Amino acid sequence: MLDFLKFAVNVNHNPRAVQIALRVSAPLSVLCIYAALLLMLPGTAECADAVAATHPKDAPIAIRFKDIRQSAGITFRQDGTGTDEKLYLETMGTGLAWLDFDQDGLMDLFFIQSAATDAYKPSRPLRCALYRNNGDGTFTDVTERAGVGGIGHYAQGVSVGDFDNDGFPDLYVTGFGSAILYHNNGNGTFTDVTAKAGVGDLGGWSTSAGWFDYDKDGWLDLLVTNYIDWSPKNNVYCGERRPGYRSYCHPGNYRGQKTKLFHNNHDGTFADVSDSSGVGKPESKGMGVVLADFNGDGWTDIAIANDSWPNFLFLNKHNGTFEDVSFLSGVAAGEEGRYEAGMGIDAADVDGDGWLDIYITHLDFELNRLYRNNRDSTFIDDTFGSGLGNSAVLLSGVSMKFLDYDNDGWNDIVQVNGAMLDNIQLYHSEISYPEPLLMYRNLGKGQFEKVSDSLGPDFLRPVVGRAIATADFDNDGDMDIAINNRDDYPELLRNDGGNANHWLEVLLIGTKSNRDGVGASLKLSAEGFVKVEQAKGGMGYMSASDPRIQFGLGKHTKIDSLEITWPSGQVDKLTNVQVDRIIAVKEGVGIVPRTFPIVPTH
Repeated sequence: MLDFLKFAVNVNHNPRAVQIALRVSAPLSVLCIYAALLLMLPGTAECADAVAATHPKDAPIAIRFKDIRQSAGITFRQDGTGTDEKLYLETMGTGLAWLDFDQDGLMDLFFIQSAATDAYKPSRPLRCALYRNNGDGTFTDVTERAGVGGIGHYAQGVSVGDFDNDGFPDLYVTGFGSAILYHNNGNGTFTDVTAKAGVGDLGGWSTSAGWFDYDKDGWLDLLVTNYIDWSPKNNVYCGERRPGYRSYCHPGNYRGQKTKLFHNNHDGTFADVSDSSGVGKPESKGMGVVLADFNGDGWTDIAIANDSWPNFLFLNKHNGTFEDVSFLSGVAAGEEGRYEAGMGIDAADVDGDGWLDIYITHLDFELNRLYRNNRDSTFIDDTFGSGLGNSAVLLSGVSMKFLDYDNDGWNDIVQVNGAMLDNIQLYHSEISYPEPLLMYRNLGKGQFEKVSDSLGPDFLRPVVGRAIATADFDNDGDMDIAINNRDDYPELLRNDGGNANHWLEVLLIGTKSNRDGVGASLKLSAEGFVKVEQAKGGMGYMSASDPRIQFGLGKHTKIDSLEITWPSGQVDKLTNVQVDRIIAVKEGVGIVPRTFPIVPTH
């Protein structure tokens, strides 16, 4: 290995060759020290960062995730609607959402459900399910009273946002053929306002969605991803023509659709600005979306994971339009230039430089990609440099979410997996249909290691995972995980031990800005430790997570300041903020009284 490294430096003077050598052999820190100190090669800044990242940190704390779905009283089961016809819809799964629909300070849980198809007739009507958090470790099904069952609608995903700024989160449910917008009435019930709002007929198959205020007028707008031009009538036969070998098709068999952007008119209606904004012009095969500021200009941009199609990055031009920089930015494809099966997507600052990086999941025999932000509207594929590499090449990464599961101050990655083909072993004996979850712990500066095996048997149980969402449902300071599995019961994985480190969670209440504070930037300083987070839209795959902003603080016991820059331009700087608590911050006011009951879960 060292001989190859010497050759790369002394003969070729090729930094890229050094990077290749570093990927395939000895421990990164040893090789970087050798390259940087002994050979003094120009361009070894990446190595220097990697060496710094391997400096000893506090010893990891003991954490286990326990599945409490049964004891919590959650009886929902996702119906995969599977048939021998292999309708494309069947394999996609459905999403889920965390939201505090009744504003009692506790995160409630909403599961998305499928429906009957031309080939599948269930014995009873299928419906989505809304579970109210009782505050004692259990949940109650309140779907009927709430009016959000959506019977007959083959739902796919969900996005949560307070589109009318009344203080209660509303629900947008995507699906095949149509979508539904539910307005939260503030009394435990919802009203279907789709027809009035004008956001139901999307012309096809909507998957993920996200709320954001792209023009900074103080009202949330809606971004919807659409998938492929498929219907039961054009369902192609794929796979071998012998019993049991029919398979679900590759998306390359179908044309893509177009992304939709709806502008909030402030009166309960929306205007379709997909074409005029530029977002709806390119053909897409959209699966996941994250809405965040990627170039540091204070305006929210759009990143979309496409299935076997170039990923999208649209930069906000501040005038109601977006610039498509997908190829120029480097996120359209991996470093090999191949378009992969993009599904789940999220953004976070993984290396501590204050800029958001992007992670996208892909199917088996592909790589899950980490794109590191170069701070100039471009990204570099850092999948191998980060230590992620091909560690999950035999797993199908369907969705993921950034979270700080151990509250050490660095953003980690949790990923849900599950093969797309229920008969996958007929084609690939080394691949299984149900697959285990993954957790990658951030060692600092964006260097990751897989720690799944240390998180307990419930975390490792193989599932046909589809959607994942995170929340601190028991308000104890560490992030819990909910997963919607295909044709199975969901999982509610309680984090036991993550709050051994210090933490802070922040609920934003906008006034001039949109009520949810989406688009705000938060900078926390604690005894020399600085962390930047954003209030983002979308995230993951067809799902919505806890809107409260999480800060892991490690062993830091004092917060020096918390500076919040709101979309309106208002800057609130808070001092004397105590650790280990959830706070509500109102734009222009500061911390305001709000109750967040701690749930006795042990």
